Amino acid sequence: MNKKTDRVFVWGFVSILLAMPLLFFTLPMQVFSVVENRTLQKVPKLTWDNLWSKTFSYESESYVTDHFPFRNEWVATKSLLEQLRLQQENNGIYKGSDGYLFEKFNEPNYTELEEYTAAVEKFTLNHLDTKISFLLAPTSIGLYPERLPWLAEAYPQTEVNSFIGEQLHSSLSFMDGFDILNAAASSSNPVYYKTDHHWTTYGAYLAYAAYVEQMGWTPAAETDFDIETVTNTFLGSYHTRSQFSGLKPDSIQAYKAKNKLATEMYVADTDQTYESMYDESYLAKKDKYSYFLGGVHALMTLHSELPAEKTDLDKLLVIKDSYAHSFLPFLTQHVKDIHVIDIRYYNGSISEYMEQNGIKDVLLLFNTTTFMTERNLLKLKY
Repeated sequence: MNKKTDRVFVWGFVSILLAMPLLFFTLPMQVFSVVENRTLQKVPKLTWDNLWSKTFSYESESYVTDHFPFRNEWVATKSLLEQLRLQQENNGIYKGSDGYLFEKFNEPNYTELEEYTAAVEKFTLNHLDTKISFLLAPTSIGLYPERLPWLAEAYPQTEVNSFIGEQLHSSLSFMDGFDILNAAASSSNPVYYKTDHHWTTYGAYLAYAAYVEQMGWTPAAETDFDIETVTNTFLGSYHTRSQFSGLKPDSIQAYKAKNKLATEMYVADTDQTYESMYDESYLAKKDKYSYFLGGVHALMTLHSELPAEKTDLDKLLVIKDSYAHSFLPFLTQHVKDIHVIDIRYYNGSISEYMEQNGIKDVLLLFNTTTFMTERNLLKLKY
């Protein structure tokens, strides 16, 4: 290699180093990644509290990573190279058997996990006159560990759920999703999507039936619904992150009650009211799971015209992550007014909201991965 060629490589490398920061600051910053189906990290706030807690450094790192120039193209290129090397993992996603993708699941930070369970405990103690239930759903890697690729390791999610249950069992009604879903794991009807992190509508139905029975009500049978396949082209969040090729898309089903119960959905974020819990426009987009409830909202309510003899409860507050989106339509068969708070985005006082709306029944619904990593759960203490 001669000196002229050396100079070309050196100046090419220097040009890239100079161009990347320039592009980082000049390219428009996105708020939401359609490809990754998530909100991107906002500009971190420089405060003493954030510096002391190391929040600023964590958020700064996430901000640079999320807004790195041509991030989507880099992820796709890396995936292609990994597949050419016959790798079964990319960007934290395993390619398992039967077309399943799985997110890596490592041993949690139990000190942090105890913080979150303590926040739930504090929430319960602050509302001793309220009936509180907690449904903790495993993710697909917890239910289907035998489908992981050879030599892939995953921390037993059963141990995490058991630990959380032990911390909370004395203060509320704890429902371990493994107890609900294990029996259906070998069913031909999938409980989880293969390319996405959510449970299927069938999985949500099983969880709904278990919760309703725990409340002392009678769940609607599957035969009480018209089960409609609304799309056969769903490639979800795990596919987006991994970019593995050659996968068969998932189908999304909607369980529509045969009794044609009218439910009105009010989204407080936008001050808009809808006559349906389903947004068909999302079926033509990447984020097809947002067909349920129109995606993520900080605060919303579902009001159903239930006759008195069919009403099991007047008001229920559901504090949740996105696993609740395909679950909540089932509950409209029992509860007249369902108040829904996504703790990741709601910044008001939950206790004040409960007092203002006269709420005496609460359901916490989270998947295991969200619960063990979501610091916004600490809002429950206040």
